[in-house]
Parts: sequence; C-alpha cells; structure tokens
Amino acid sequence: MKKMIAGVFGAGRIGKFHVENLLQYDNVEVKTICDVQLDHLIEWNKDKNIFLTKNEDDIFDDKEINAIFIFSSTDQHISQLIKATQNVDYIFMEKPISKSIDATLEAWEIVKSKSKTIQLGFNRRFDPNFKKVKEARVKETIGVPHVLKITSRDPEPPGIDYVKVSGGIFMDMAIHDFDMSRYIVGSDVEEVFVMGDALVNPKIKEAGDIDTAIIQLKFANNALGVIDISREAVYGYDQRLELFGSKGAIIADNKVETSTKLLTKDCSCVDNPLHFFIERYIDAYKNEYETFIEAFMNNDNVICSFEDGLKAELIAEACKKSYETKTVVKVRGI
Repeated sequence: MKKMIAGVFGAGRIGKFHVENLLQYDNVEVKTICDVQLDHLIEWNKDKNIFLTKNEDDIFDDKEINAIFIFSSTDQHISQLIKATQNVDYIFMEKPISKSIDATLEAWEIVKSKSKTIQLGFNRRFDPNFKKVKEARVKETIGVPHVLKITSRDPEPPGIDYVKVSGGIFMDMAIHDFDMSRYIVGSDVEEVFVMGDALVNPKIKEAGDIDTAIIQLKFANNALGVIDISREAVYGYDQRLELFGSKGAIIADNKVETSTKLLTKDCSCVDNPLHFFIERYIDAYKNEYETFIEAFMNNDNVICSFEDGLKAELIAEACKKSYETKTVVKVRGI
C-alpha cells in the first residue's frame, strides 16, 4: 500500500497540533521534524520517536520523504517551498504564502514552471457548514448569488509585539475571509472598499495597524459582498456567514458547546460561540488533512492551491491600499 512519508517544517503550537492529527492516519508516517528550536519538542516527542533536527537538509536530502508540510513562520515559507518543489511532488503549506505580495508573485513564477501539487492551509473551506453553503450555490438551490455577508471576529486581540510582525490585519486575519469569499461565491473579487480603525486597542494603531474593519467586495460575476472583522468579540470566536441569492438564502451560524436554550422570565439564554479557533474548526482541519492525503494517494489535484493563496493575498493588498487611500481599489490580476 502506498504510504506518505512526511517531513515537517515548524513545530510550534499549530505545527504540533497538525503533527498530532497526521499521526492518526495509518497511511502517514511523520519521519522528520525540522525546527529552529527543539527543546520544547523533547518531552512531547518521547512517545512519537520522530527524528528532530535544526538542519533543513535532513528533510530535503532524505529520498524516503515524499511529502512536505510547512508549518514554520511565514518568513520561512517561500524558501522552504521552493526547495520542497525540487524534492517532492506534494506539499502542504500554512497560509499566508508570505507577507510580501512581490515575493509571492516571484514564487508563483517558479511554482508555475514545476508540476507540483501544493495545498494551502485555508482550513475554513473544509468546514462542513461552509461547504454546505458552497454546495447550495453550486446546485443553484438559492439561485444566482447576489450578496455574501461574512462576520469574522476573534475572541481576543493579539499582543502588540505580534501585531508589529503580523503583516497587518488584512494579510494576517482577513486572508481567510478573502479565500472564503472566492470559494463561496465562485468568482474572483474585482474591487474592494475598506473602512477601519483601532477601536479595540489604540496601541494597535500606534503599531501601524487596525483592529476593526468593514470590507466591501465587488465580484467578477456582479455579486456583492461585505466582511466585518474585529480582533475582539468578548463573547467568543464569532464566525458567521450568509449567502443571499435570487431564490433564497443560506446561513452558517456559530458553533456552540451545546444546543441547549435556557428560558426564564428574565432571559432566553444560549451558549456563547466556542472560544478558540482550533475548537471551532476541528472538523475542518480533519477534512483538510484527509483531502490532501487522498490527493496524494490518488496522484490527484487539491482544491485549495498556491494560486488560491496568491489571489487571497492580492485581495489583502487591495484592501490595505483602499484603507490607506479611502478609495475603491481594483484587485490586481495574475
């Protein structure tokens, strides 16, 4: 039976989470992990016996490794990706591709010249609820798409040190929503208009970013969209979506701990949304891995490619320019 022998770059919080999930599959062996720091992995690795190294070539020079996962810091993504395309045919990489659209475009020219399969980690595409919304559009259950509404609010803002190196709210946070917009509507975004400010923490603005924004989208198929994003929703991780069309609408609501509702003379109460993104998207992550593994086993394509990641970054670029100039901005094509 064909088996995926994986090399992994990056084993911080999200990297370890991914590896622990990959180890659940009988047809996947995580052979080597490369990270700039290894001390935090020693105890964690005792029952896994994965080879740990700081040397990237321990993965690139290993002829047994036939798939590479890149969970490292964003500034390492492109260099590791380019080297990976010289060694294996299947590569999984977390988003974003980079923090520089010019660097991503340069990498795109290299990637296009190689027949490699690259899946980007836009896990929300694989969420069962959002997938059903997409299917309603594909099956024309709601008719022709007219308006997409996305609410995307984190439970708490990041620290200022993170904000300074994050690449900005559009590239760091809203990048998921830009990919979702294209995926759900089935069309590229042509124009954007953004209003925003630092309403949660003024220090975020001092660091050169914002924490709250309203993003208007115009799609190539003439549909319209609006995304509201915030770095802090005090009640939990708020992830909602609605697609309205000529024959109806479909809504994906928040996931909660239980479906119970408390009814008294004083209140009608339901559970708050799940607080952490891993809890909210646990099923999406599982589906994401399985899709990539299945593509590998069948020598097939993936449904979330490098090109999708590039297009999301181009939307982020346009949004940043729109916020700075207070004008409608066209999204660059590729």
